[in-house]
Amino acid sequence: MKWTEIKVTTESEAVEAIANIMMEAGASGVAIEDALDVENFVGDPFGELLDKENFKHIQAGAVVMAYFPETTFLPEIFPFIKESITKLPEFGLNIGANKVETSEVAESDWASAWKKYYHPVAVSRFLTIVPNWEKYTAKQQDERIIKLDPGMAFGTGTHPTTRLTLQALEMVLHGGETVLDVGTGSGVLSIASKYLGAAAVHAYDLDEVAVSAAKENMDLNPVASDVEVVANDLLQGIEIQADVIVANILADIILRLIPDAWRLLKDTGSLIVSGIIKEKKSVVIEAMVAQGFVVDQLFQQGDWLAIILKKPEDGE
Repeated sequence: MKWTEIKVTTESEAVEAIANIMMEAGASGVAIEDALDVENFVGDPFGELLDKENFKHIQAGAVVMAYFPETTFLPEIFPFIKESITKLPEFGLNIGANKVETSEVAESDWASAWKKYYHPVAVSRFLTIVPNWEKYTAKQQDERIIKLDPGMAFGTGTHPTTRLTLQALEMVLHGGETVLDVGTGSGVLSIASKYLGAAAVHAYDLDEVAVSAAKENMDLNPVASDVEVVANDLLQGIEIQADVIVANILADIILRLIPDAWRLLKDTGSLIVSGIIKEKKSVVIEAMVAQGFVVDQLFQQGDWLAIILKKPEDGE
């Protein structure tokens, strides 16, 4: 299968916002090259060192590369992407050169492009995400290692939205829960839920590529071998009552999820939503409160937020 690459040359501070725009436009995945990744990398907790002089990498600014299947009608989405990026300075973001280019790319080229930048990530005291192609030994007795090969699915554990969601899951899971993972992407949240004691996890994604990637990642983590992964549009048609519902998706899609989340969440259950850029915070919270949810905790990293909401007892 052929893919269209839309590449934006920009500045480091704008990469997350541009990546979000690309996903909103329907990208099946996003790759980022950021000069600051190398500049700030002096070593990590895993003993990795980087030969900056010989490491082939962008020298200044940043590049965001988004990938759209060949069936995408680009004349419809391209103007939306360019206009949305042009508006980012209104939010105080420097977009630099803002050079936007398109090209055709083979699936195999994209599938391996990001591997050189993907290393073990300690997302919390208990959870460490390790790419399947790297060797890693746990540093402490209670450390849980999530093996991951995200492929073309969104959610490697390195993006702030994924890290915030994983930290929120640690707060609400105590063992024995039923979890619904909406927009599972790579499946990382489902795997983490099993490591954190969930009894049953059901994962959903509209994208068949993500469903396939998630199933493969479950196979890499025996603890998640019983996770059900199916293609579905959010929670439409689902009848499973859950203790925890988690969704790391975009704010506009979270708004569509609210009625079904309310319907399926048990009284006193927890709804975790992430993927919310700070400008959308008030819109999401207002819609949640209008439905009856109560804000329990809010997490923020940079411009991104995750929220834990509770369904009060007798919330029906």
